[in-house]
Amino acid sequence: MSPTNVEVSDTVTINISNSQNDTVSFERKYSRSLKIYEFKAKLEPITGGNAGTMRLELYSGDRLVSNLDGDGLPLGHYPIEDGMRVHVIDQFQCLQANVPKFELSQEEYDKKADSLRSFLRKNKLGKYNEEEMAKQEEERKRLEEEDRQKVESTAIGARCRVTAKNNPIRLGTIMYKGALDGKPGLFFGVKFDEPLGVNDGSMNGKRYFECGPKYGSFVAPKAVEVGDFPPEEFSLDDEL
Repeated sequence: MSPTNVEVSDTVTINISNSQNDTVSFERKYSRSLKIYEFKAKLEPITGGNAGTMRLELYSGDRLVSNLDGDGLPLGHYPIEDGMRVHVIDQFQCLQANVPKFELSQEEYDKKADSLRSFLRKNKLGKYNEEEMAKQEEERKRLEEEDRQKVESTAIGARCRVTAKNNPIRLGTIMYKGALDGKPGLFFGVKFDEPLGVNDGSMNGKRYFECGPKYGSFVAPKAVEVGDFPPEEFSLDDEL
């Protein structure tokens, strides 16, 4: 990880193939929270397929792992890992060689039965599911309020335990709390007991707290547990 990274990434890097030809698009990065119907929309310009008709298969090498058939489910619901391949199966009717690109008017696009918008509207997905959108907004506000209360009630200098995805459990001290330039949300700046972080208390040229290289990280509040966590003691006997 680069020294400027914030430990909130939840992405997966995969390869994309399709049933039209042997072309493979390598190392595409996507958020695990992306809904399958949103993921299909992102695959349209890559494969030439149609989000409303394409089917997706997940492979590890040549082994079929799963069908990605739950349009309203997040990508992370499936056992998808870095280096896997998503295979797109479609008729690819919109993929035609040497045909000039043309633009549809808003009215013409609304009339198309096989458009992504028609697909979303028909299945009441995304912005066309008002109840689901309202629930998502309510949940977002609830989580934001939880983060705000946790950050406000935590004292600088408090001991903590950090549990973040793809990292070991680490002990440290809260050195900063609040917003970061250019990043949405609130964060804790943590100085770890061991060099298991990603920075030195600064990010993008701005210093938020002091610590040695690799001892600092900016962590989402949900990954931080504040409590009586004394520093671990290490001795030469640990090396025997």
